Amino acid sequence: MSDVRPGRLKVYLGAAPGVGKTYRMLDEGRRRAARGADVVVGFAECHGRPHTEAMLDGLDTVPRASCSYRGGRFQEMDLAAVLARRPQVAIVDEIAHSNVPGEGRNPKRWQDIEALLDAGIDVITALNIQHLESLNDVVEKITGVPQHETVPDEVVRRAWQIELVDMPPEGLRRRMAHGNIYAPEKIDAALANYFRPGNLQALRQLALLWTADRVDEALQEYRSQHGIGRVWETRERVVVALTGGPEGDTLVRRAARIADRSAGGDLLAVHVARSDGLAAGVSHASLARQRRLVEDLGGSYHSVVGDDVATALVEFARAENATQLVLGTSRRGRLARFLTGPGTGETVTELSGDIDVHRVTHERAGLGTLLPSRRRTLSTARLIAGPVAGLVLPVLLTAVLAQLRGTLNLTSEALLFLLAVVGVACIGGVASAVIASVTASLLLNYWFIPPIGAFTLNDPNALVALTVFAVVAATVAAVVDRSLRLSRRSARATAEAETMSSLAGSIVRGEATIPALLERTRETFGMESADLVDEPPDAAGPEAARLDAARSHVAGSHTGEAHVAVSHSASAGAAAVPAGPGAWLVLRGRTLSSSERRVLAAFAAHVGSAVERARLAEAAAEVEPVKAADRLRTALLRAVGHDLRTPLAAGWAAVTSLRSRDVAFSDEDREELLATADESMGKLNRLVENLLDLSRLEAGALTLNLRATTLEEVLPLALADVPGVRVTDMEGIPAVLADPPLLERVIANLVGNAARHTPPGKPVLVTASALAGRVELRVVDRGPGLPADGRDRLFEPFQRLGDTDNTTGLGLGLALARGLTEAMNGTLSPEDTPGGGLTMVVSLPFAGRRASAEPTEQSVGGP
Repeated sequence: MSDVRPGRLKVYLGAAPGVGKTYRMLDEGRRRAARGADVVVGFAECHGRPHTEAMLDGLDTVPRASCSYRGGRFQEMDLAAVLARRPQVAIVDEIAHSNVPGEGRNPKRWQDIEALLDAGIDVITALNIQHLESLNDVVEKITGVPQHETVPDEVVRRAWQIELVDMPPEGLRRRMAHGNIYAPEKIDAALANYFRPGNLQALRQLALLWTADRVDEALQEYRSQHGIGRVWETRERVVVALTGGPEGDTLVRRAARIADRSAGGDLLAVHVARSDGLAAGVSHASLARQRRLVEDLGGSYHSVVGDDVATALVEFARAENATQLVLGTSRRGRLARFLTGPGTGETVTELSGDIDVHRVTHERAGLGTLLPSRRRTLSTARLIAGPVAGLVLPVLLTAVLAQLRGTLNLTSEALLFLLAVVGVACIGGVASAVIASVTASLLLNYWFIPPIGAFTLNDPNALVALTVFAVVAATVAAVVDRSLRLSRRSARATAEAETMSSLAGSIVRGEATIPALLERTRETFGMESADLVDEPPDAAGPEAARLDAARSHVAGSHTGEAHVAVSHSASAGAAAVPAGPGAWLVLRGRTLSSSERRVLAAFAAHVGSAVERARLAEAAAEVEPVKAADRLRTALLRAVGHDLRTPLAAGWAAVTSLRSRDVAFSDEDREELLATADESMGKLNRLVENLLDLSRLEAGALTLNLRATTLEEVLPLALADVPGVRVTDMEGIPAVLADPPLLERVIANLVGNAARHTPPGKPVLVTASALAGRVELRVVDRGPGLPADGRDRLFEPFQRLGDTDNTTGLGLGLALARGLTEAMNGTLSPEDTPGGGLTMVVSLPFAGRRASAEPTEQSVGGP
């Protein structure tokens, strides 16, 4: 047996029953058999599905073993018969199945499958994600259903192939509604419980993520076998630095791929708006395009201001809790890197600490920047290299020219020294130019002006040469300094324009709420905090308490949302600018430059506009209830004219007829008139009660008597007036905390509404389930369903979707049902019924420990 090659396992993994695992498994068996493989079916569970059973035709099936257990007969896979048959491939369904105990059988079917694999037999099996041991508790939390049959993850991970059988929740529920998964009597209960859309979506995500992890393991194994040393990044929080250069698209796509490699990964793009480093070669059109690309890929775009690009990038990454940072390799050539020292990439790598840095190559790497570098000041390397070059370069030139003595005349030698002085001035500025000019003039005087070997400072020619060198050096240095200043101003203006463009884009995209603007301001200027107060922080000590109150007043009165937290004590680093009447924008942190304060003033103007809009929105919100009440009164006046008059007229006519002495009514006629009067008064009473309840709800004057209530207690009364309602078994459904009469009216209104829309011959279904501390009651109809634009108006009073008038009722049923449900701490929401129709879901909390307590009275709403 030791010489036998172990069999290979293939697993068809699904998110839930009914996705087609068994069908796909048998289909592969048929295809392998058609290619000449010896395939047998050791065990296949078709659950009475005709399409799946048809796939067994033409496949050799090993008869099942009949087993006795506690007085019953069960069918299990005959492991001994399959081993004796020794096929090439065995199809064994439901790997997580527990075998019937006894007669030497393995406790689990996965152990039977391992025995087949050890015998050299390839096995094809199927599994649902909820049966994996590691996900057992997770699935129970999602579905509320414990899974007792599980299989160790390691058994499945050892599979040669794992193929995911996927189906969207909507498609699976349609298959269920059409009877392709369970028997008809189980469909409604399954749809209302395990096969709810949220459950299926969560199970599908678990299956996809687990399969993705398995793929990662396979790739890791492959890299190990082939000696691939690159690290595979997981999906995490990835920051990509954008310069506005042509490489940005490549960097964004690379960062997006990194972020997509694990669940929950975030993509953040950041541009440092400043005068050097990454700001060199900025193309605003490219930045705008890259911003759209980032947002299309599900990421977010940020713009920050920083004096040092590398530090600004690392600080932003740490503030955003990033795990990876993506940069492009330098566009500078080798000579530029040699002369100017390490660039942003090297510095970021040194400062990154535990943040992984990715430096991505691109087509512009090493080709130089598209625009001249606009450095605000001389770098440290140039400040050191300038004076050194001013001393060393003239000496080296002297050594070279000394070897060529006699070849060049004095004019050529002086021009070469002048060229060296100009070069030093470009490198190190004025100070370096002076050093170079003095050194060059002395060397030229000593070595090349007769008498050679002696200084002739009293010679007019020597003085002229020294003067020329000094003037030329000063002129070149002045030109360099002026160029630097102009470049600095241009770059600062560009950075300010980029910052304002970013702010304007945020406002256009709807991010202009006050907390969002404050956070954007804090982030842009790299400050510790940003806040909105009604007085500037002009003093410390006793003023702090007053500022606390002011801050609470402004933020609480005008935003209605939490604001950015700040340190309340005044500090030297605080910057305050007016943000409209009675409002100040206060930033705390570093000291801002004058140009940054100008940009801050523009930010403050936008914040002030947002404050004013918030005030206007509050004023409009105060008017809205008055408008709503006016609309409600108008609708009521239009509706009650018919609905109250109809039963009143019918009852009045019946009573008037009975009181008439001109007509002799028979006993049957008298009873009919009395019944008409009674029915009309009952309708009138119900209409008036609904109107009163709705008005009490809106006025906050409805008193509830909450107590432990079972559905069996209220359903008979609620369904008494609606014939043909089918109710599923309510046994085991916990009691809910509700007001029994109000819950009865909620159910009666929902069932009555469902009956009006359900075609004749199709009953209304009432079913219930318990999950996560709540009971969900479902009222299911098979009517036309809800129009696409009808959800927003479904629960409005005096609305009857699909009707042109209100002659069939006031339309209060659903509005009152939702109001009463929410008053009892519940929810009422609509769902589409698979196969057509509408399902109304009432969710109420368990009674819990309060079930045995005294009834609780409470008032709803009120001032």
